[in-house]
Amino acid sequence: MTDPMPVIQSLFAGLPIFMLHLGSATAAWALALALYMWITPHNEFALIRGGNVSAAVSLGGAALGLALPLAFCLAASVNVWDVLIWGSVTLILQLIAFRVIDLMIGNLSKRIEEDQVAAAIFLAMTKIALAALNAAAVAG
Repeated sequence: MTDPMPVIQSLFAGLPIFMLHLGSATAAWALALALYMWITPHNEFALIRGGNVSAAVSLGGAALGLALPLAFCLAASVNVWDVLIWGSVTLILQLIAFRVIDLMIGNLSKRIEEDQVAAAIFLAMTKIALAALNAAAVAG
């Protein structure tokens, strides 16, 4: 059996940095998601509380779309600024995705409010696809 002390010492030495990076990424994700919800024309949480599946799919796609690049950024980050800067870029790209899909199919917010699941699924999958590309670019 090997001595666990080096692992335990490494844990205590790296834990503050881990907590800083995880906390920063989580805060950047939550702030970006809050800004996303504030900027979109419909109230996602009110719609979700009312049982609107489209709002849940759309917001879930945005949540994943914002988290994936941050996760890859965490894996390759040099410091906390990496995470915060790329979190901002991710938010901008997700907002652009919303607007592009809105232009493509028209009245996206109204379609989500009317619980048109097809529009919400297409929006969510586009957000996730964009996030995957963004995450790969961030990871370099």
